Amino acid sequence: MQPIHTLHDFFVRSGAEVRLYHLGRRVEPCEMATLEALEAEAAPWPMPWQGQARLGLVFRLGDMSDPLIWFLALPLDEEGRLDPASRDAFVQRLLETLGHNVTTVGREDGQAVDNLMKDNPLAFTPSLPFQAMLHARASHDLGRPASSHLEPVEAYLSGQQTLDWQALGLQGLADFAVRMDHEEQRRLSRRLPDLPTEVLTSLCYCLEHVAIDDDLAAALRARGEAAAEVGDIETLCACVRAASGSEAAGDWFDGLLTDANACGPDLLAAIAARGWSHLEDGQRLPRYLERLACCEQADFMRVARDLALIPRLRLPVLMTLREAPADSPIGRRLVALTR
Repeated sequence: MQPIHTLHDFFVRSGAEVRLYHLGRRVEPCEMATLEALEAEAAPWPMPWQGQARLGLVFRLGDMSDPLIWFLALPLDEEGRLDPASRDAFVQRLLETLGHNVTTVGREDGQAVDNLMKDNPLAFTPSLPFQAMLHARASHDLGRPASSHLEPVEAYLSGQQTLDWQALGLQGLADFAVRMDHEEQRRLSRRLPDLPTEVLTSLCYCLEHVAIDDDLAAALRARGEAAAEVGDIETLCACVRAASGSEAAGDWFDGLLTDANACGPDLLAAIAARGWSHLEDGQRLPRYLERLACCEQADFMRVARDLALIPRLRLPVLMTLREAPADSPIGRRLVALTR
């Protein structure tokens, strides 16, 4: 039998039933081929977050009755490729725990495998919205029913039932975001103006991980702009992040980036964190980086470096930085770094 050197090797060789999910910029399914390419040094990680490839792995080995869940943050180098040392150490510990014949792993090995996460330097704990969204996606993808929290959320958001909104659970909102269809998005668009701010914010934490239609994006924009008018930047940013999964978000970003007063550090961070795909634009990206450079409270190089780790943005970001005139906001930021 060929030796096991990578996580991909382990899951393939063990015959595990496994589903992978990105847990960096957005909770969404990840192909096993993406992990294989990273570990084979064939491709950089497509959705890096703070210098890491963050993964949720939902898997079952042998005759395990319930799946295990691992949260792993694999370190990346400056080009978004795997820094393998800590991964190698983890795979070695995994093999020592199970024995090298991983095809015989059984139910009794589940606890030992799970215990590997307790003192694992690659392990991390996602935020509660990320955990809720992973549970919602995995349940849906595995053909399992949603949590019991979904039904009251559906009743409340549809306006069919008056409930104490404080009783709504984050897991129910996550299940709703993952499972909503076009008609439910249409109803939510009409309901959005009347939602309490606390419900809206929690809902946005979930919507930012899914694709939404332009009608719902328009409702989020209207609510976000209304919040901005009264100085509620938190709600504005929540709506920006939630609208990022729509095609219409780019137009909203263009409007925001023309307003120097709107472009504070929180808004700029929201666009980079969830709306990075809309920065794949020859005019919007330079405008964004210029606004970022003008914002004294923003960590310009940290955000620019994080965007440059995204393969599709790496060259455009580097070219924008390289071609910036020395007396431009970007140029002055770069000069300050060399002093």
